[in-house]
Amino acid sequence: MTSTSALWIFPLIAAGGVLQAMGGPMNNMLRVSLVNPWLATLVSFGLIVPVFLVIAAVFIRPLPTSAAIAGMPWWAPLGGIVGSLAVVAGLLFIGTVGAGTYAALTVSANLLTSVLIDHFGWLGVAPHQITPVRVIGAVLLVVGVICITVG
Repeated sequence: MTSTSALWIFPLIAAGGVLQAMGGPMNNMLRVSLVNPWLATLVSFGLIVPVFLVIAAVFIRPLPTSAAIAGMPWWAPLGGIVGSLAVVAGLLFIGTVGAGTYAALTVSANLLTSVLIDHFGWLGVAPHQITPVRVIGAVLLVVGVICITVG
């Protein structure tokens, strides 16, 4: 359960979800315009690098310690590559299945996997047990995906 002092971040997280929903169709149009999905992916990520170089230069502190870097799991830097696969999937498939079906499937897979990550404490996440309410939520989520994809 989240403390009430952290509730202020929920609108920011929701805004990120809104932007993420817009990103898939935008990337699809990029692919349609550029024809080649790999070139479209390169353009999409090519714009990200300079933006974050500037942000990192402006907000240069805090810097990691050598102990923190040495203690980092080998898989920690791979999150960007893993996330890029979702971008590529959007580039390739939103034009075929539609933004709603694509979002329903990806968000549901994300949430169901996240519940398991929480429950087992995988990938360094503090454990949050699966409860009957979470199971009900997961079932409703799957029912929602079926309604969106079939409807």
